[in-house]
Amino acid sequence: MAPSDPSPHSECSPVVVPRSEHGISRKQIDEETLKVMYRLHRHGFKAYLVGGGVRDLLLGRRPKDFDVGTDATPDQVKKLFRNCFLVGRRFRLAHVRFGRDKVVEVATFRRKPAVGEMPADPEDHFRFQENVFGSPCEDAFRRDFTINALFYDIENFSLIDYVGGLEDLAARRLRVIGEPLERFTEDPVRMLRALEFCARLDFQLDEQAREGIYRAAPLIAEAAPARIREELMELFRHGVAGAVLRSAAGMGLLEPLLAGFAGDDPTFALLERIDAGTRAGATPAEPFALAALYLSRFLRVCPPNREAPVTEVVRLAGLVLAPHCGYFSIARAISHQARELLVGVYRLTRGRGRRGERRLLTNPMTPYALELLSFWSEATGEFRPLVGQWRAALGAKEQPGTAPLKAAPAKRRRRPRRRKPRSGQAPT
Repeated sequence: MAPSDPSPHSECSPVVVPRSEHGISRKQIDEETLKVMYRLHRHGFKAYLVGGGVRDLLLGRRPKDFDVGTDATPDQVKKLFRNCFLVGRRFRLAHVRFGRDKVVEVATFRRKPAVGEMPADPEDHFRFQENVFGSPCEDAFRRDFTINALFYDIENFSLIDYVGGLEDLAARRLRVIGEPLERFTEDPVRMLRALEFCARLDFQLDEQAREGIYRAAPLIAEAAPARIREELMELFRHGVAGAVLRSAAGMGLLEPLLAGFAGDDPTFALLERIDAGTRAGATPAEPFALAALYLSRFLRVCPPNREAPVTEVVRLAGLVLAPHCGYFSIARAISHQARELLVGVYRLTRGRGRRGERRLLTNPMTPYALELLSFWSEATGEFRPLVGQWRAALGAKEQPGTAPLKAAPAKRRRRPRRRKPRSGQAPT
């Protein structure tokens, strides 16, 4: 197994796998990425395919995108491509754009700053640390997990492994580069990403990494809420929310991650049922995911056998969602839709023949609330007869699948029209 961290005085000796001994072909890499890599190479720069793209190709999976690593600085990359834009302050990157939707991300190899290199102003430390350029070896050891630190060299089509990632891929093992506790302290979100990769790839978590998560779990509360929110939605997009959050609960990571979240078995079962729908091709949007996270808690606060006016139900649904929406700065349109889904589920669980049924059947949120109730029923066994009755009542109305809800766009205020002044009248 490769060393967990390079000695500053030792020479990096990677494992190099020639083209004849691995299965990656240029035909599997999109045309735009190849154009970028070949142009960098023609101008004397190293050009590697890096990160998850290499990992997924070796696993026989289709990569979501491809990233390029190079020894060219961002400014040098920009000079080579007229369609290049530099982005980021904390982590300077070059984005080479092709058309409206295609972007190839090019990152310069980086290293940890040496002692005495840090700027005098402590506020500049983090940004400086992320933009100290280095060698491919140094860049590999800065990455999070060994399976994400593999390089594909466009010059000779070989694989380059400095950290033992190929061995870990073969063993289906997720291992942290360096000391896990130190790396999780540097970036607590890595703990959540470790569980996500294990669930997505069906890998086993290395024992040292597992112990590091147990010890560093409380630090996840210090991560930026915006990053945690995005990582949570990534779990739903990849269909692993139930598995990851169940694992997080068992490792002490869930409570500091989502304070107030009802991490009980019915909720995990519900999320796993939604994940199955996602893997079948229907991805839930944030309002649906948010309602699913808190449905169990809402049904305990507002059970179907409770006689309560709708205004009270709406208030209770808002209270259940409020801590999450406040902490993660959820937009009002998204929180409103999540609240409407919870209220809709409550009204559906009350059964048919109640006052306001006609309005409920014509409410555009009702099919989505019924879909959420259907997932709950399949996960827990509750309300199965009611789901069938409501589906029959909705009749030929379009069923949404795994509700791809979209937040309602903000209403734009129209500017008042400016009247033209009459002849001889001064303009106002």
